[in-house]
Amino acid sequence: MLSKSKVFITRPIPEEGIALLKKRANVTLRRADSVISRRDLLKGVGKVEGLLSILTDKIDGAVMDAAPNLKVIANYAVGFDNIDVEAATQRGIVVTNTPGVMDEAVAEHALALILAVSRRVVEADHFTRAEKYKAWMPMGFIGPSLRGKTMGIIGMGRIGSTLAQMVHDGLGMNIVYTDFQINKQLEKELGAKKVTMNELLKRADVISVHVPLLPSTTHLIDTAEFKKMKKTAILINTSRGPVVSEKALTRALKSKAILGAGIDVFECEPSIDCDPSDQLELKVLDNVVLTPHIASATNEARIAMSTLAATAILDALSNKKPKTIVNPEVWSRRRR
Repeated sequence: MLSKSKVFITRPIPEEGIALLKKRANVTLRRADSVISRRDLLKGVGKVEGLLSILTDKIDGAVMDAAPNLKVIANYAVGFDNIDVEAATQRGIVVTNTPGVMDEAVAEHALALILAVSRRVVEADHFTRAEKYKAWMPMGFIGPSLRGKTMGIIGMGRIGSTLAQMVHDGLGMNIVYTDFQINKQLEKELGAKKVTMNELLKRADVISVHVPLLPSTTHLIDTAEFKKMKKTAILINTSRGPVVSEKALTRALKSKAILGAGIDVFECEPSIDCDPSDQLELKVLDNVVLTPHIASATNEARIAMSTLAATAILDALSNKKPKTIVNPEVWSRRRR
């Protein structure tokens, strides 16, 4: 029965996951490496039982209604804010994600951004390529040292914890964090300390954001938060763009209210400017490093994501509970 199940993949992913699905299901892969149009998405899901979606795909009730046989949506991402989980739950559709396989990749990228901003790597690269380097400069591109400084992590989940370990062990940084619970293991191993958001903003020399996008986390970092930060602070965001107010960030960088920022995700992604009319552009500022949502872009992480998403689909279509199910209440109802 499973071999007859139809699965639609909206965009090319590493071949390992595709091959896994093709062994046991009838797979349709959209080969264009671009964001799928609404029209093609609605057409593509028509007869499928499994959908492997990308975080750029908006999977709402209308998409689900266009797929009357749909049983499982496997999102190729940790976050699933692109999926209307409530609508899926109402329709008895399983939703899964890909947690736990990109922790190191994202933490490494956050670390790369920290180093790039603090050591002004991108500025220096542009300077050198422009052949402006004429001699060693005693005051050229000076930035802060990180050893002994305080790292503030907003959201001490798997990725935040991995980053905490890296900067503590590798750079000798002190760790403070905010989270809904105490991380006793890291407090014991790293001397990390759980503090309030206000205290973190005031104390931290580097602040890295690692929370999911929810109504409660939208614009979690806004004008008021930037005012509490040190003028020497660096902000890193590898979570979701809308967690940080773009306008507030741009104003803070432009006025030198903070030292700099490393941004991998954008509020109006893929645009890096939500409102071109306001003349507040991140891309013209020297004290920000911008990358195109590539924090999980390692071979190992992306292959693991593809196989995890594929396995989730195969499990759900074989009446086996997927390990990464987002809405377990759907499965509970199926078992009754």
